Order: sequence, then structure tokens, then C-alpha cells
Amino acid sequence: RWRTARQDGPGSGDVRGELGCRRAEVRASSCELRSLAMAPAPPPVVYFSPAEVQRRLAAGACWVRCGARLYDLTDFVRHHPGGEQLLRARAGEDVSADLDGPPHRHSANARRWLEQYYVGELKEDPQGSVENGTETSANTQKTDPWMEPKFKAVDWDKDLVDWQKPLLWQVGHLGEKYDEWVHQPVIRPIRLFHSDLIEALSKSVWYNVPIIWMPLMLYFSWSHYRTLAQGNVRLFESFSTEYSVALPQSAFPGLFVMGVLLWSLLEYLIHRFLFHMKPPRDSHYLIMLHFVLHGQHHKAPFDESRLVFPPVPASLGIAFFYIILRILLPEAVGGTMFAGGLLGYIIYDMIHYYLHFGSPHKGSYLYNMKTYHAKHHFAHQKSGYGISSKLWDHFFHTLIPEEPHLKMQ
Repeated sequence: RWRTARQDGPGSGDVRGELGCRRAEVRASSCELRSLAMAPAPPPVVYFSPAEVQRRLAAGACWVRCGARLYDLTDFVRHHPGGEQLLRARAGEDVSADLDGPPHRHSANARRWLEQYYVGELKEDPQGSVENGTETSANTQKTDPWMEPKFKAVDWDKDLVDWQKPLLWQVGHLGEKYDEWVHQPVIRPIRLFHSDLIEALSKSVWYNVPIIWMPLMLYFSWSHYRTLAQGNVRLFESFSTEYSVALPQSAFPGLFVMGVLLWSLLEYLIHRFLFHMKPPRDSHYLIMLHFVLHGQHHKAPFDESRLVFPPVPASLGIAFFYIILRILLPEAVGGTMFAGGLLGYIIYDMIHYYLHFGSPHKGSYLYNMKTYHAKHHFAHQKSGYGISSKLWDHFFHTLIPEEPHLKMQ
């Protein structure tokens, strides 16, 4: 055939080229059809009548809408930075205007977060009354009122990882996409390791913190208070006996408070420079390290099993700081400051958990810190490093900027 084709007259090359292009088009079309056949079909849209929405509101659910899109925020109300009452007061209403503020404009991450609670579309015109329960359509589609969020299925284009498998090894391959991906929070539990034992050691319930560390703090406090009460503790004695300073029993409260303040500084420095380091995009292992230390918390901020430090890794860090204090200071001085720092750590972990799962009274200190910390998670990851207080954010000029908004009646 090739020999015959070469002996054909002018234009035979054009014919062969056209046939080749057509064969390529057919192959491309068949590939596209196979890709479409392999791609998972999008979930069908579920429609709810105003009366159906009203029935769920009457049962205690908290549904809101943006236009005709409906969202079930029942499981989110206690996590909302503005407080549970704020969302409950808007149940059944269109919150499109609220997303733009005041008091603040919701970030892209907050809007993406909202989409995880999407349940369907309002069957009637969004201007229709959802609140009064008027039903204008008799064709009610039956559906599970506690249906799974829209984004439950894995979407590789958006998620980049397989959520059915441990994430730690996967995130190391994200490279330059890791930093953006890890700061787009989701409402999903995280599994880090293949080993069940190591996975269990990487988690902790919140009450482990006071149960394990409070007795140790009390022991160190009482033990070193008794040592100071004996009156034979001297500061700088290892450097110079002539210029050493005797520490009375009354120095205990001051040393203890210094330990609490020292922890608050360490809390800030660790959070800013270790937890929020930006790993090089070509460093597989540094990306994994960052994800284990803190990235997994930013990816799934409401995974309650990962909100406080697990006892095993926490004990390594606590032992390290105790050894440093023992090397630099007399035993009673270092031990007293260590006890104060340990109390600071306990308070920090308890406040951190409460900022994610508590519902503080509006206008209170913890309410303001909850709002502040939520902004750190959803919009200002490069500022707002203080958890238990804003003290060091003030000092190092890393406060989250306030958003100016015109007041609306």
C-alpha cells in the first residue's frame, strides 16, 4: 500500500494526512468517552419545599440558604466563631448578605467550608417564605434529613489526596501545591499512619491533658516550695559564691509566674516559627514533618482527637524543657519555673480546645479569642499566633488586622 500510495499523483499526501488526522480524532474521541465513562457521576440535586425546610427547623435543625442553595449547619453551630445564637437566629433565612458583612467579610476558606454542608436546593423561589412554612408544591422528594455533605466523595481535582488512605505519605508528594492545600480546611477526620498503634499514639482526648499533667505540676510545685522554705537556695552560686543571692520562701510565687510567662512566650515562638514554617516544595520529608506537627490541624481544625498534644510526644517536649531549666538554674528555681510553665501549657491546651468546641458568652474574653483564632485558621495564617492571649502578638506586631466596615442598622 505504501508503494502504491507513493506512485499516486499529486494530492495523495493530502489524502493520507487527512485520513491520519481523522484517525487521531477518532482515537481522541474514544479516549474522551472512556474518561467520561470512568469519571464519577455528580450526585443528583435534591430539592426541598419550604414546608420540608420548616419541619426540620421545628425539629431543632439549623438550615440556612444562599439564594436557593440550602445548607444544614446543625453540626456546626457550636463551632461558629460568632456564637451558636447568631446562627440559630438566622435559621431558615438567606445569609448571602451576612457573608459579606458586617461585622466582617467571610473569607474564601469560610465560603468553601460552607459548601461542605450543602444538602440541596429550595424547590420554590428563594423569595418565597421558608420561615412561615407555606408549601406551594405537592411533589415532595423524599430524602434523608441527615444526608452526607456534598463534598463527601473524594474529588482528586480539589482534594489532591485519597481520604480513604493515610495522608502522611501522600502529602509529601504535593510539592508546591501543599501550602495552598493545607490551608483550605475541611470537616473530615484525618488518619496519618498505616499502623494502628502509631495512629492511636498520635491522638488524644482533651481530658488527658489535666489528668496526666496536673498531678505532675502539683508535685513539682509542692516539692520545690519546701526546698525554698529551707532557706539554703542561692542564685548564681555556680558562677560566684561571693555574689550569689539567697532566695527566700517568698520568691516562690514570682518564680512560678515567671514560668507561666515563659510558657506563653514559648507558645508564641513555637506556633510562629516551627508550626508555621513553610517547608521547601521539593522537600518530601519536611512537608511530612510540617503536616504531623501542625498542618493536619489546619487542614481539619475540628478533628477533636487532634486538638491537644498527645501524651507521648508531649512528654518528650516537656522533658526537654525541664532538662534545659535544670542545666541553667538551681534545681529549686528551675523546678518552680518548670511547674509554672507546665500550668501554662495545661491552660493553653484547654483554651485551644475550648476555642474550637466551646460557645463562650458574647463579649467575653474567650469569645474574642475564639473569633481571633478562627480568623487565624480561615483567613490570616501568617498572623494571630497567640492562642491563650494576644500578648506576644502585640509585642511582635503580628496582630490580625481589624476589618473596617460601615455600620449597618
